[in-house]
Amino acid sequence: MTCHTEAARLDALRKLDLLDTPPSEAFDRITRMAARMFGLPIAAVSLTDSDRQWFKSRVGVEHWSIPREKAPCATVAETDGFLVIPDLLEDPHFCDSPLARSGVRFYAGAPLTTRDGHALGAMCVLGTAPRQITEAERDALSDLAAMVMAQIELQHAMGRIDPISGLPNRNQYLDDMGDLDRDRPAGEARLAMLVHLANPEQLANAGRVMGPSYVDGLVTEAVRSFRAEFGAAGKMYHVAATQFIVVVAPELSLDECRVRLERWLQGRGAWSTSRFVTTPAVGIAPFAVGGTDALDVLRTAQGAVHDAYATGVQVAVYSSSQDAAYQRRFTLLTEFGNAIEAGDQLRLVYQPRIDLATGACLGAEALLRWNHPVLGAVSPGEFMPIVEQTSMARPATAWVVDAALRQLRSWHDAGMPLTLSVNVAAPNLLEADFAQMIAAQLRTHGVAPERLELEITESAAMGNQAAAESTLAALHAVGVRIAIDDFGTGYSSLSYLQSIPAHVVKIDQGFVRGIEGDERKRALVGAMASLSHDLGYRVVAEGVETAGAAALVRAAGCDEAQGWLYARALEPAQFAQWYAGR
Repeated sequence: MTCHTEAARLDALRKLDLLDTPPSEAFDRITRMAARMFGLPIAAVSLTDSDRQWFKSRVGVEHWSIPREKAPCATVAETDGFLVIPDLLEDPHFCDSPLARSGVRFYAGAPLTTRDGHALGAMCVLGTAPRQITEAERDALSDLAAMVMAQIELQHAMGRIDPISGLPNRNQYLDDMGDLDRDRPAGEARLAMLVHLANPEQLANAGRVMGPSYVDGLVTEAVRSFRAEFGAAGKMYHVAATQFIVVVAPELSLDECRVRLERWLQGRGAWSTSRFVTTPAVGIAPFAVGGTDALDVLRTAQGAVHDAYATGVQVAVYSSSQDAAYQRRFTLLTEFGNAIEAGDQLRLVYQPRIDLATGACLGAEALLRWNHPVLGAVSPGEFMPIVEQTSMARPATAWVVDAALRQLRSWHDAGMPLTLSVNVAAPNLLEADFAQMIAAQLRTHGVAPERLELEITESAAMGNQAAAESTLAALHAVGVRIAIDDFGTGYSSLSYLQSIPAHVVKIDQGFVRGIEGDERKRALVGAMASLSHDLGYRVVAEGVETAGAAALVRAAGCDEAQGWLYARALEPAQFAQWYAGR
């Protein structure tokens, strides 16, 4: 087991609060049954702690625990597998174990496994003489282990009925779905419907203002009305505070489900006192009996609910393509963190910025590239929007700034007096110590602050104005340059733009590409350049791909240009060669 897995297993064991608890007749009855069935003197319900085997129940054993080292039950917990040792003295690993020295020769143990796959220990039987085990005995011991786990769940789960809704809870849903796999024909097509009574923001606002009793009432009235609409056509389970899942009867089709759901939702005026402050949504997940895990049914139905909220509808059916897209997004996010640690997957490439008056290269924009060992090249247009919405934004920007400044220092040492621009994500502007981090990086690499330019979008600056203004002011005090990226595509007000301590405006490439044949674009670029100059900004035109476009943006008043006309994004050595050729 890895350390992480072992830590999770121990956490699962301790959450059940079983260790060092008094004897229980419910467990002792199963242990006595095991000893009788096998005709052996010793049986135990053994739990594997970090350094010991502790017996929740035991027959033929005087002590409550033994050291974990070289205990067969520890091997069962570590492997989550059935273990049989016909003769401990003949086994090279256990021949010198404390059990063998105490006279035990035979051991058989079945794992005690939680729903989440954590092996807590073993249901074991032991004898003082060597012996074999039959398939029937193996099955019997596995059944006894399952009985022990059922008893553990019965004693430590918080019941099976939700006290507010009166519905069976999530544990019962999981059990019943397991029964469905056994009792219904394999492959039978079924439907599950997950109902969210409110989106997270609505729920938080309602709970904050009205208190938990408001949410309780929301659940009670919804369950009552839903039962009236669907009756025996579906079994309901309360799986979260304001969520319930319904396993639909086999005779009810998808179209019939939709009709009933629409009728229930349209009738909210009759049964809902919260219809003006909450928006319910329902996700429908088709599944095949025996072919889909109960938790996966819940997951896919949850995904359909999110699709419903995202598209502004109240009922959505699970989409495999949408699910695949979200799974890939999650994979990319997880793998990106590994990429930062790996050190050989991420790199920067550099696109030149050209002074339109002189044709000189004044600087470059650093652009992040990711080459995954399995997924291959991943587009920044795919992974950066995901990264920027999470806590990964901070380490990602820190990595880029560090790599960019290292390269800039190298170019300066080689006689290339460039300015380098780096993109900054919206969450970076909310970091209280972001300016200090930038200042520390500049000192580490020995780069003058005015040689670093940080690009922010209008939308990022507007996301949290107070925090953004504070961070931008601190960056301005450090001495770095600030550029407003993708100008013209955001939603910021002119008065707020005037307050940003920026030096550069970069006109979005959408206004520049095709400018030769579009008079409106020429007018817009001219207006934006004029406005930017009035506000004291230097103007860069992005996406310049032709000489004609370069001439037009220069005529419109732009100071610099960036685009494929001059160079695509270049590897560091290619950039140095290109620069030397200028």
